[in-house]
Amino acid sequence: MNSNSNLPKQVKIVEVGPRDGLQNEKENVPADVKIELVNRLTSAGFRNIEAASFVSPKWVPQMATSAEVMAAIERRPGVIYSALTPNMQGFEAALAAKADEVVIFGSASEAFSQKNINCSIAESIARFESVAKAAKDNGLRLRGSISCAFGCPYQGEVPLSAVADVVGRMRDLGCDEIDIADTIGVATPRKTQAVMEAAIRAFRIDGLSGHFHDTYGQALANIYASLEVGIAIFHSSVTGLGGCPYAKGATGNVATEDVLYMMQGLGIETGIDLDIVVDAGQYIAQFLGRKGNSRAGNAIAAKRIS
Repeated sequence: MNSNSNLPKQVKIVEVGPRDGLQNEKENVPADVKIELVNRLTSAGFRNIEAASFVSPKWVPQMATSAEVMAAIERRPGVIYSALTPNMQGFEAALAAKADEVVIFGSASEAFSQKNINCSIAESIARFESVAKAAKDNGLRLRGSISCAFGCPYQGEVPLSAVADVVGRMRDLGCDEIDIADTIGVATPRKTQAVMEAAIRAFRIDGLSGHFHDTYGQALANIYASLEVGIAIFHSSVTGLGGCPYAKGATGNVATEDVLYMMQGLGIETGIDLDIVVDAGQYIAQFLGRKGNSRAGNAIAAKRIS
């Protein structure tokens, strides 16, 4: 499957900038700036925006204003506003904040799971059983995110069987969608296809998404490789917000503007207005006092000035 005619005709882009992108920023980003960013992204046409994280402010201070943000954003009917929920306390807060989708997470790497949360993969997934049941009981969408599916900073290679196993566990919890994440950005196109094909064998293809980091400049190539095997949901972050905590100095999430520019060139529909996303990227980059990480976004913005 390598001709454009075999690629998906449309894709869903999940915008993760307001949560995954901003959570590691050292300087405080006030609630009103986050609210403005989410509102701009909503107006751009995203159908799914990761807007909040209900974790302990002690561990992620940047997300301490999540309830305030969720209460004040201008919601558009049909848009899914997602929140990360690590436990039942987080779930209750997400429910009170009227999140449309809660996100749980696990790792495909046993070493990563042990070093980060001091338990096995199986134990980490078991901890989410109560959150998953509560989500279903309350009619919320449930998304599972699998980190280190393409490589681990501690153990290196991650077996395809390990990825398929965690996908199966997430499926059995009742996840509506499962993210296959390249947490440290080490994937290359052929590896990407092998991992995605392993995931497809364990879960329906229309519920699988690719979450790629651009640490080694491979994210767009990996997204294209995923399109070739039929994946049609991708995560990205406006202006490339978000670092990669396991690769010092490296960029993290692939920039939404770059993904949209590529999709336009491929004739794949996203339903998203690239110009509005560029404006949103320039807005948050200016607030943070730096140039954005999106090549397409920066080029489009520069053209307007010249």
